[in-house]
Amino acid sequence: MNKKISESESARLQEYIGSPEKQQQLYRKTLIIVVLAQIFGGAGLAAGVTVGALLAQDMLGSDSFGGIPSALFTLGSAGAALSVGWLSQRFGRRTGLTAGFFAGGIGAIGIIIAAATNNLVLLFASLLIYGSGMATNLQARYAGTDLASPKQRATAISISLVSTTFGAVAGPNLVNIMGKFAESFGLPALAGPFILAAAAFTLAGLVLLIFLRPDPFLVSQEIMLKDKTTDSKNASGIHPEVFTENKRGIITGAAVMVLTQIIMVMIMTMTPIHMEHHGHGLNEVGIVISIHIGAMYLPSLVTGILVDKLGRIFMAIASGATLLAAGLIAALAPGHSMTGLIIALALLGLGWNFGLISGTALIIDSAHLHARAKTQGTVDVLVALAGASGGALSGMIVVHSSYTTLAFAGGIFSLLLIPVIVWSLGNQKNTNEKSRSLHS
Repeated sequence: MNKKISESESARLQEYIGSPEKQQQLYRKTLIIVVLAQIFGGAGLAAGVTVGALLAQDMLGSDSFGGIPSALFTLGSAGAALSVGWLSQRFGRRTGLTAGFFAGGIGAIGIIIAAATNNLVLLFASLLIYGSGMATNLQARYAGTDLASPKQRATAISISLVSTTFGAVAGPNLVNIMGKFAESFGLPALAGPFILAAAAFTLAGLVLLIFLRPDPFLVSQEIMLKDKTTDSKNASGIHPEVFTENKRGIITGAAVMVLTQIIMVMIMTMTPIHMEHHGHGLNEVGIVISIHIGAMYLPSLVTGILVDKLGRIFMAIASGATLLAAGLIAALAPGHSMTGLIIALALLGLGWNFGLISGTALIIDSAHLHARAKTQGTVDVLVALAGASGGALSGMIVVHSSYTTLAFAGGIFSLLLIPVIVWSLGNQKNTNEKSRSLHS
């Protein structure tokens, strides 16, 4: 049991332990709350993706630093993922996720001030803190799975992710509006989207702080304690598998998410600058990025069902194939072609979606519940560091070579999923047999 749960809180949680009906009610309530938070969180993360590189280019005066914002807020999200995971393990999802979103809002405010004062030191520091909101937006996907059965997990993840679409797609399309809003206050136009981010991350944190009660993770821990004592399958669908750990599954899931993240960030980061060089304005950039982000999240509901029905490994393979196609199309499409860029960035988002949901499901399946939140946070750190590396390298590759080289390299990089999947399949037969015996 979580040592930080008070006796009164533990007593309040007990009413859920022996009531499958109440557990299902809480499961559904949790998904609704996470959906609301993700809508706001999605709008917050879209600001950095859409204009972060352009803001750095404007303040630093060089394309070679265009990948710095992506690297910084992705690096910041790495530290935040670890912190949110640790806080969630110790105090519950409500505490961890609320703290992460509030930090992201503070970071966005810092970016606005940095843009207004042309303060590079404050910009870099604020980008790191802004990454907390991005990390928390991803970590929130785990909250919906705490009371889900093994056959519901990928679907629960997908419900959380698909809700991000509404905010994430709206954000880039509000770039011009928010830019004019910022200018009306004497601020740079590129600071506008971060005003939206500050409000959105703060609202996401408030939704979780106020409504995520009782905490689903704390309830699942109480159920684990009872099941460990009785050594039986709980009526809620939480099985004895929560007391075992499959390290091969954790490594495979982490590798899938790391590879898909670095490929996606590499190509996505430099696309706005590539488009600007070929005469596209902020409106066109907003359209392409909004479609990309929509493809990252909108297919989630279908992807979750496919991951649960067809299997985690099958969808990881689909992720690699889709990312390969995205990289090749981005490399070969003319820079002035909106159609080519839209197709490439849509496939890039879709491939990331396949990899994230299949990899996340593998992590949840394989991690011991007693340390699941910490494991999830640790894996997300690796994912964030991979993204930071991709973001930092992307600008340098484009400056010293070209966007075509960058996109082609990203596509080819997806082939590294092949040895990971082959290694995972080597032990899948035994894992499947064990899983069937646990679920029977």
